[in-house]
Amino acid sequence: MSDDAKKSKNIYKRLKRTLEKKLKGQVVAIESKTGSFIVGKDELEAAIRAHELWPGKLFDFFKIGSAAVHKFRCKK
Repeated sequence: MSDDAKKSKNIYKRLKRTLEKKLKGQVVAIESKTGSFIVGKDELEAAIRAHELWPGKLFDFFKIGSAAVHKFRCKK
Protein backbone atom coordinates (compact mmCIF):
# COMPACT_ATOMS: atom_id res chain seq x y z
CA MET A 1 0.00 0.00 0.00
CA SER A 2 1.40 3.42 -0.97
CA ASP A 3 1.97 6.20 1.55
CA ASP A 4 -0.87 8.20 -0.03
CA ALA A 5 -3.25 5.24 0.29
CA LYS A 6 -2.25 4.83 3.95
CA LYS A 7 -2.92 8.53 4.56
CA SER A 8 -6.34 8.26 2.90
CA LYS A 9 -7.19 5.21 4.97
CA ASN A 10 -6.26 7.05 8.18
CA ILE A 11 -8.33 10.06 7.12
CA TYR A 12 -11.30 7.77 6.43
CA LYS A 13 -10.91 6.14 9.86
CA ARG A 14 -11.18 9.59 11.46
CA LEU A 15 -14.25 10.52 9.38
CA LYS A 16 -15.96 7.12 9.47
CA ARG A 17 -18.17 7.56 12.53
CA THR A 18 -19.46 10.95 11.40
CA LEU A 19 -20.06 9.84 7.80
CA GLU A 20 -21.86 6.63 8.78
CA LYS A 21 -24.54 8.53 10.69
CA LYS A 22 -26.15 9.96 7.54
CA LEU A 23 -24.28 8.71 4.48
CA LYS A 24 -23.95 4.93 4.99
CA GLY A 25 -23.77 3.10 1.66
CA GLN A 26 -22.48 6.11 -0.27
CA VAL A 27 -18.89 6.50 -1.49
CA VAL A 28 -16.31 9.00 -0.27
CA ALA A 29 -13.35 10.11 -2.41
CA ILE A 30 -10.39 11.36 -0.36
CA GLU A 31 -7.50 13.47 -1.67
CA SER A 32 -4.74 12.40 0.72
CA LYS A 33 -2.36 15.35 0.35
CA THR A 34 -4.90 17.88 1.67
CA GLY A 35 -7.34 15.61 3.50
CA SER A 36 -10.16 17.00 1.37
CA PHE A 37 -13.05 14.69 0.56
CA ILE A 38 -16.29 14.54 -1.40
CA VAL A 39 -19.21 12.11 -1.09
CA GLY A 40 -21.26 10.68 -3.96
CA LYS A 41 -24.13 8.22 -4.14
CA ASP A 42 -21.75 5.80 -5.91
CA GLU A 43 -18.13 5.59 -7.07
CA LEU A 44 -18.85 7.20 -10.44
CA GLU A 45 -20.55 10.25 -8.93
CA ALA A 46 -17.78 10.63 -6.33
CA ALA A 47 -15.11 10.33 -9.07
CA ILE A 48 -16.77 12.92 -11.31
CA ARG A 49 -17.16 15.39 -8.45
CA ALA A 50 -13.59 14.75 -7.24
CA HIS A 51 -12.13 15.31 -10.72
CA GLU A 52 -14.06 18.59 -10.96
CA LEU A 53 -12.69 19.75 -7.60
CA TRP A 54 -9.16 18.36 -7.87
CA PRO A 55 -8.19 18.03 -11.54
CA GLY A 56 -5.03 16.00 -11.96
CA LYS A 57 -5.01 14.80 -8.33
CA LEU A 58 -5.16 11.25 -7.05
CA PHE A 59 -7.79 10.08 -4.59
CA ASP A 60 -8.92 6.92 -2.86
CA PHE A 61 -12.47 5.63 -2.57
CA PHE A 62 -14.21 4.10 0.43
CA LYS A 63 -17.77 2.84 0.66
CA ILE A 64 -19.12 4.35 3.84
CA GLY A 65 -19.95 1.66 6.39
CA SER A 66 -18.50 -1.18 4.32
CA ALA A 67 -15.18 -3.00 4.23
CA ALA A 68 -14.88 -2.66 0.44
CA VAL A 69 -16.12 -0.52 -2.44
CA HIS A 70 -16.64 -3.53 -4.75
CA LYS A 71 -17.40 -7.21 -4.53
CA PHE A 72 -16.09 -9.63 -7.14
CA ARG A 73 -17.71 -13.00 -7.68
CA CYS A 74 -16.62 -15.65 -10.14
CA LYS A 75 -18.56 -18.63 -11.36
CA LYS A 76 -16.75 -21.95 -11.41
